[in-house]
Amino acid sequence: MRFSLFVHMERWDEEVSHRQLFENLSELALMAEAGGFATVWIGEHHAMEYTISPSPMPLLAHLAAKTSTIRLGAGTVIAPFWHPLRVAGECALLDVISNGRMEVGLARGAYQFEFDRLAGGLPAADGGKHLRELVPAVRALWQGDYAHDGEIWQFPTSTSVPKPVQQPTPPMWIAARDPASHDFAVSQGCNVMVTPLMKGDEEVRDLKQKFDTAVANHPETPRPDLMVLRHTHVHSPDEPDGWRPAAEAINRFYRTFDAWFGNKTTPQNGFLPPSPESKFEDRPEFRPESLHKTAMIGTPAEVIERIRTYEELGIDEYSFWIDTSLPHEEKRKSLELFIKEVMPAFQ
Repeated sequence: MRFSLFVHMERWDEEVSHRQLFENLSELALMAEAGGFATVWIGEHHAMEYTISPSPMPLLAHLAAKTSTIRLGAGTVIAPFWHPLRVAGECALLDVISNGRMEVGLARGAYQFEFDRLAGGLPAADGGKHLRELVPAVRALWQGDYAHDGEIWQFPTSTSVPKPVQQPTPPMWIAARDPASHDFAVSQGCNVMVTPLMKGDEEVRDLKQKFDTAVANHPETPRPDLMVLRHTHVHSPDEPDGWRPAAEAINRFYRTFDAWFGNKTTPQNGFLPPSPESKFEDRPEFRPESLHKTAMIGTPAEVIERIRTYEELGIDEYSFWIDTSLPHEEKRKSLELFIKEVMPAFQ
């Protein structure tokens, strides 16, 4: 079982500067490397303060200069917002800067809000076409001269400059949920990243089954890796109610996600208030008591027990999703406990 850190700059208070958030992210990433994490992942989101990352590349390039062992994951590049030549070149450059530590995740995208601003209003559900065309094009560009005549992109013979250090290609990951996306990822030789969001471990088992089915359907392809990404918070056993602040913070995170995903309100200066609690009166999965059970919240012993079931299920990488709306100091304490008391159980 490998461990990785999924982290963004989160801004919930206008009094906290973006510079401070950048320093906070850097501190968490350096802690993760010192603690033995395999990878730090940073995604792509636009014009929203609660998930700040207009491009993972400059953040990861900064971390490449500050670190020496941890791998650097762009997780994920949103396919409809990029051109294959840019994906290939920028990822390869990060691989050169980091001396072969780059990994890239690719996704179709989710927020219609972003598609309305970056993709001319393309329905977010149609982003899968871009993903399916982008992945093989990027791999071909990394390997040499390649001309592309697709439904979405057309360009004459070109190649990625620079070329990545890792050959034949750096690791590629696909964010997958439905069976078709699992099948596409495995058929392309890509690793798979999944998140059960607010659902319980039954969803993890269901996603693993979809992955296993895709693997069985493609015996010609070596089995790729599977990552589970989950909101995580570890608290001391001396604080029996230590789960509640984390569960309430994750509730706030998901209600904010709901507001952005709904795309019904114009944000003000990059902020949208969380959808009101009243909206979720008949949605028990939003309640803190439910999130205590579904998110990875607990004492070190409780977290070890649950992650052990993921290991037994055949999950290759557990990603500690530290975006919770909690203050930085609480995130730092949680990560310290995870490193000190959870990870040794898996070494």
